[in-house]
Amino acid sequence: MSSASDEDDVEVEREEGAAGVEELDPQTRARRDAALARVRKLGDPVLRASAVEVERFDDALRAEIDQMGELMHDALGIGLAATQVGMLSRVLVYRVHAKDPITALVNPVLEWADEELETAEEGCLSLPGVHVEVERPARVRVRARDGSGALVLIEAEALHARVIQHEIDHLNGVLILDRISREARKEAMRAMRAAREGEETGDRARPARVAHSHSSPA
Repeated sequence: MSSASDEDDVEVEREEGAAGVEELDPQTRARRDAALARVRKLGDPVLRASAVEVERFDDALRAEIDQMGELMHDALGIGLAATQVGMLSRVLVYRVHAKDPITALVNPVLEWADEELETAEEGCLSLPGVHVEVERPARVRVRARDGSGALVLIEAEALHARVIQHEIDHLNGVLILDRISREARKEAMRAMRAAREGEETGDRARPARVAHSHSSPA
């Protein structure tokens, strides 16, 4: 997911109160751009792969988690899945609020999802220039492990729940394009093409807002 800001494409959303891209100092912006360049984009096969369950909770895993947390921080984001940086392990990291510590979930399993659904705008670093409205359960319960293998049980709601669901989708090879209607998907693809053309010409395209459709995703 990415921010709803006109100039932001940050995974998952920009931290509350954070400066917009145009307001960043040159050093912070350069660090952000370098982090975003490491994120895999639509068309990379890894984004459609199902991540593999982690079996060894060792220093290598914890180093991977630390690297993902640093990348997420540098990108000014609040969530990141391992597949988005080319790693096929079932690992995600997130931090919904700036004051919170970074949380890592290894082998996350969605144990329960509320029947109540909420619709909110989501974006994705792997889909630059696109923001679409996605319907998801308002509350979830997730079972996972931390970087040392200890059991983690999380009950989340609102944005917290949305971030976790978005990242678990990535670990299953699912993108937000798969959760919208055919017509909305076509509009999103047009927005992506415009964003890519803007990057090539040096003009920053404004992310397109794709209206939510109640028709089933196709």
